[in-house]
Amino acid sequence: QVQLVESGGGLVQAGGSLRLSCVASGRTFNNYYVMGWFRQAPGKEREFVAGMGNSGSGYYADSVKGRFTISRDNARNTVYLQMNSLKPEDTAVYYCNAKLGGNDYWGQGTQVTVSS
Repeated sequence: QVQLVESGGGLVQAGGSLRLSCVASGRTFNNYYVMGWFRQAPGKEREFVAGMGNSGSGYYADSVKGRFTISRDNARNTVYLQMNSLKPEDTAVYYCNAKLGGNDYWGQGTQVTVSS
């Protein structure tokens, strides 16, 4: 089993920044897991935001390219999402995800609210 704990959400004005963190733990967790961030706004389906494998290359949804940056610290089993130039439409619950083979784990989510 793998446990994921997110932090760093909050209320920010449009144009501001936040950094989300996700700490992974568990006997079976290793650095081969693909780590990702997803988000779900009220009344909408959960959507992909950003992801990173163990190669260190990030990939992003078009809606956040150039504004968000994903990174990971394998020594700390932590993945980050730096969010800049935030927009009201970025308001959502943000979830951390860890995936390897048939294993797929989710955190409890952290709320990000961007006011206009």
